Amino acid sequence: MRKLFLKNGGRKGRQTAIIAPGSYRINTLLFEIELTDMTQIPDNAVGIITTMEGSPLEEGQIAGKIIKDHNKFQDVDTFLNNEGYKGLQEQVILAGSYFLNPWFTKVEMVKMTEIPIGHVGVIISYVGEEGQDLSGVDFKHGNIVEKGHKGVWAEPIGPGKYPINPYIMKVELVPTTNLVLNWAYERSESHQLDKNLSTITVRSKDGFPFNLDVSQIIHIPTYEAPKVIARFGNMINLVSQVLEPTIGNYFRNSAQDSDVIAFLGTRKERQQSAKDHISNVLEQYNVNAVDTLIGDIVPPESLMKTLTDRKLAEEQKITYETEMLAQETRQALEKETAVADMQKEIVKADQGVVIAERIADASVKKATGDANSVRLQATAEGDRLKLLATGEAEKTRLLAKAEAEKIELLAKASAEQISLTGNAEAEKILAIGKSNAESYKLSVEAMGGNNFTQLKIMENIASQNVRIMPEVLIGGNGDSANGGISGLLGLQLLEQVQKKNLETAPVIAEKSNDKS
Repeated sequence: MRKLFLKNGGRKGRQTAIIAPGSYRINTLLFEIELTDMTQIPDNAVGIITTMEGSPLEEGQIAGKIIKDHNKFQDVDTFLNNEGYKGLQEQVILAGSYFLNPWFTKVEMVKMTEIPIGHVGVIISYVGEEGQDLSGVDFKHGNIVEKGHKGVWAEPIGPGKYPINPYIMKVELVPTTNLVLNWAYERSESHQLDKNLSTITVRSKDGFPFNLDVSQIIHIPTYEAPKVIARFGNMINLVSQVLEPTIGNYFRNSAQDSDVIAFLGTRKERQQSAKDHISNVLEQYNVNAVDTLIGDIVPPESLMKTLTDRKLAEEQKITYETEMLAQETRQALEKETAVADMQKEIVKADQGVVIAERIADASVKKATGDANSVRLQATAEGDRLKLLATGEAEKTRLLAKAEAEKIELLAKASAEQISLTGNAEAEKILAIGKSNAESYKLSVEAMGGNNFTQLKIMENIASQNVRIMPEVLIGGNGDSANGGISGLLGLQLLEQVQKKNLETAPVIAEKSNDKS
């Protein structure tokens, strides 16, 4: 081993290499062994490394750049061969056990950087290359660069724990929840940003100094947090350089425009005006003003004494007026008491009058009731008779109407029958006439007019039993003397024959009807 060490360029003195726990055959005359503990990094801690050997740091740098493949500074030769830098290192080691050469590395343990909930961490890096400014031309208060470059990083880190080397990076906490700042004595929030703020003393228009407490609620958006840190460096500077003078001066100027009493009376309006004014101012600093609240207002004691005396005088006036009203009430009470003492006799007299009036009213009401009863009975009887007469008349009217309607219906039916019978007879006669006319027309055409006329005359003579030859012919024998007498006898004989025919005609007709 000795020969190999010397042949490979081994040098006298402290060695970079280390040997791990175990059993080794080492020439103690050549090598001196020094035992040291392993480096332990506990949980939630970070190991900050400073090397004793290496290349000098570059100009403008405060820590060595990260070197690869040296196994967390345990392989010293690889670190040096890769041109590792001497001094503070950017790279840190996390929780664990490490075989570190104490002659080469110095380890300092720090807690991990914790970002609580409701906050973000804006990283200010002191190492890295110069980066391009991302803030824009309108932002003239510092450079904001990308992650890994020197300056304020544009991307903040959220809540959590981070292994950050505090010697090369600084983390500024920025609350992203609503932040309350109090301008009041002995009153401060847990964030302690307002611990140096105190009650604001102002002077009114009429020359009275007085104190007032103010609470300002602000909010810083996450994306605006890097600009706030780049502009002010930290939150304390934001409070001292912007919020404290802005709010203090506003209320001092506002108080000079009004007297104390008017200021107290217009507190609501002044609070809204303060909110609007402070919101416009803080907007220029990338901060949102949520609300401005005016707390306790303490006017000067002399003025308060004057106001108190005035208020006491007003209260005394009210007291005197109340006492006066009480005396008037007492007088009224005594008067009412005297009246009440006489009330028994008055009530008795009043009751006598009431009783008499009620007896009279009862008599009148009884007589009125009897009269009303008789009137109602008469009216009821009259109404009954009237209803009976009306019913009887209505009955007679309805019967008459029904009889008239019956006669009318019978007449209409008879007329309808006669009309229908007449129409039928007329149609019958018309049909017979048309038939006879047609028959006559055909007969005339067949027999000739003269012949048809002679035929109809003969038929009428036959149907009317017209005798062409007389039954009795009275004539003379040529005897002119007896001719007249013979004629009269013949005439007498003819009248007797006709009379006989008339007597026998009804019998013949009756017999004829029976046969039919």
